[in-house]
Amino acid sequence: MSTSVLFDAPGPRGRIRNHTLTVISVIAVGAVLYGIYRGFDAKGQFEGKIWQPFLQWETWNFYIIPGLIGTLRAAAVAAVLALAFGAIFGLARLSDHAWIRIPAGVVVEVFRAIPLLLLIFFIFYLAPMIAGGGDYAFIAVVLGLTLYNGSVLAEVVRAGVHAVPRGQAEAAYAVGMRKNQVMRLVLLPQAVTAMMPAIVSQLVVLLKDTALGYIIAYVDLLNTGFKILPARFFGSLIPAAIVIGVIYLALNLALSRLATWLEGRSRRSRKTAARPVAAPGSAEVSVGAGQGTEGGGLAPDKPLE
Repeated sequence: MSTSVLFDAPGPRGRIRNHTLTVISVIAVGAVLYGIYRGFDAKGQFEGKIWQPFLQWETWNFYIIPGLIGTLRAAAVAAVLALAFGAIFGLARLSDHAWIRIPAGVVVEVFRAIPLLLLIFFIFYLAPMIAGGGDYAFIAVVLGLTLYNGSVLAEVVRAGVHAVPRGQAEAAYAVGMRKNQVMRLVLLPQAVTAMMPAIVSQLVVLLKDTALGYIIAYVDLLNTGFKILPARFFGSLIPAAIVIGVIYLALNLALSRLATWLEGRSRRSRKTAARPVAAPGSAEVSVGAGQGTEGGGLAPDKPLE
């Protein structure tokens, strides 16, 4: 009989109670969903005429697909820049030199603490004063996503390097390697394998956060599908929200599936002695934080020895 470290296996009464609560919960959720359906149906939200625009190619060609392209374009550019930002500042936080480590830590903590929406607003209104022209909405969304998610990825990089057992670096120093060789040839290859699930998970968050561009009228999937499209086809607000929600769900499930696959692959990999790390703020980091640097959690803010 298998046991759990989180709770004791329920007895006969406990199993009956759990099954009863499960049935009651299913009935309650079903009742809520049925009530939502009846409310939408009473307002004519399931009539064929308001769903008709989504069966026409023109609707997808002029509204949904351009918005989807805008979302993917911002997410792709921000992802590349955030990965570069995270790598640079994550390694900077591991420096032996305080004049590099401390400013890098300040930058990371500041941008992690600022709400992303406020950051996008600030860049959007600051961009015209700095740049002579351009797509200010795109610039604000991309830079906001880069600074926030790059700061989180910097912590992931730092945690990934610290997740490699100390003996790996000590053995490399023992054979005469320099510090940059130890980092480049020994620590980073193993850390990348451990960091990959957390990196992809953070990219899922980045993709979802592109929807914040709606506030500054960036032409993304949420803007074209939830604001422009219902204005063009009066009464199609709820159908538009459902269609856009399904598209976001499909994109995020695909990325989440990739993250799950990478996590399983990293756990089975024999190429690294490091345990997989998770993005700051998740349950895995909170659990691993008290287990030392070899437990996969965030290590103390100290230079690599």
